[in-house]
Amino acid sequence: MRQRLPAGVTIYFVRHGETDWNATRRYQGQADIPLNDKGREQAARNGRALRALLPAVAGFDFVASPLGRTIETMRILRGALGMAADGFAIDERLIELNYGHWQGQLLADLPNLDPAGVAGRAADPFNWRPRGGENYADLAGRLSHWLSTVDRDCVVVSHGGVSRALRWLLVGVDEAEIQALPVPQDRVLVISGGTADWL
Repeated sequence: MRQRLPAGVTIYFVRHGETDWNATRRYQGQADIPLNDKGREQAARNGRALRALLPAVAGFDFVASPLGRTIETMRILRGALGMAADGFAIDERLIELNYGHWQGQLLADLPNLDPAGVAGRAADPFNWRPRGGENYADLAGRLSHWLSTVDRDCVVVSHGGVSRALRWLLVGVDEAEIQALPVPQDRVLVISGGTADWL
């Protein structure tokens, strides 16, 4: 399932800005939680970082996950670029992992609430699946279909799990390391030619 982008194509990946659930380390998944003030500033910061790519970036594709926090991040980012806020596509395949029975739970509470799940995820972070949810293999399958449509430079606003799965697909990250990959909300991840760097 590993993939390559077409030659010369770059993905500029932005994780949505912080939400109150992020700040308290509560599993968010596909719950539609809004940005907080810090998240809005992070979105603006990433828009300012992308200004270095002007004027070329104005001609890129722009696409976001369908959740409110990614849509708001994209609108703020485009505003910081001096572009129309709503000039982007929405793609359901870019939605975050479904965390199933972990969604809404605090990270700190999980060892008591679901010790078997915590142990299962630690043993196999790529293939472990929460009850009623998805694993990274499922997410990679979704993203593989989306990647097959990418044929030019694009700015993507999505989620931490999506960022990790894209690096597994395009950069060759080991399955055992996927959960440890950093997913900052105030940096732009630049994926091109089988490498990933931060802007």
